[in-house]
Amino acid sequence: MTQCLRVGVGGPVGSGKTALLRKLCKALKDHYNIAVVTNDIYTREDADFLLKHDTLPSDRILGVETGGCPHTAIREDASMNLAAVNDLQSRHPDLELVMIESGGDNLAATFSPELSDLTIYVIDVSAGDKIPRKGGPGITKSDLLIINKIDIAEYVHASLDIMDRDAKKMRGDRPFIFANLHDGVGLEEIIRFILKEGMLPDRR
Repeated sequence: MTQCLRVGVGGPVGSGKTALLRKLCKALKDHYNIAVVTNDIYTREDADFLLKHDTLPSDRILGVETGGCPHTAIREDASMNLAAVNDLQSRHPDLELVMIESGGDNLAATFSPELSDLTIYVIDVSAGDKIPRKGGPGITKSDLLIINKIDIAEYVHASLDIMDRDAKKMRGDRPFIFANLHDGVGLEEIIRFILKEGMLPDRR
C-alpha cells in the first residue's frame, strides 16, 4: 500500500466545495490514482452529484452520512471518515490522493490532523466582503484559502480589494487564491499548491 496524501476540503454550505472536487478530479484522474470521501448530514447528495457527473468511477467515491453536526465527523470523532479512507485504500492499494469534503460547516470547523495532511477552506464572495475578517480556524489556519465566485462580486457589492486586504491580515504568510471555480479560474494555482505541498510529482 502506497503512502496516500489526504486533502481536507471545508467551507460553508454553497461556497463551492463540491464544484472544486469535481474540477480537481477531472483535471487529475488521468494522471493520479485518486478517490473522494464526501460528508453530508442525512444524505449522500454530494457523492451522488459527483457520480452523476461522471467525476470518478463509483468505487472511488464514498459518501459518509454524519448525522448531527457535520464538523464533528472531521474533527472530534473522525472515525467514520478514517474508516472510509481505509476502505478506499483497501480497494485501491496504489491510491495516491484522497480528497475529503466536509459537510457544509461554519467558520470554526477544522480537520483533525489524523484525517487530513493538507486543508483547503472555500468561502465565496456572495456571503459579503466581511467574511475573511471574521476569522475562525478555516480562514486563519487552513493551508490554503480559496475565495470563490469572484465573477459575481460586483452583483453582491463585495469588494475584492477589501477581501484581499483582510485575507492577508488574517492569514499572514499562509496562501489564498481568488477563484471562479465554475469557469476554472484559479484551478491551476490550486492544483500546483496541492502537488507542491503534498509532494506529488507533476505528471500532467
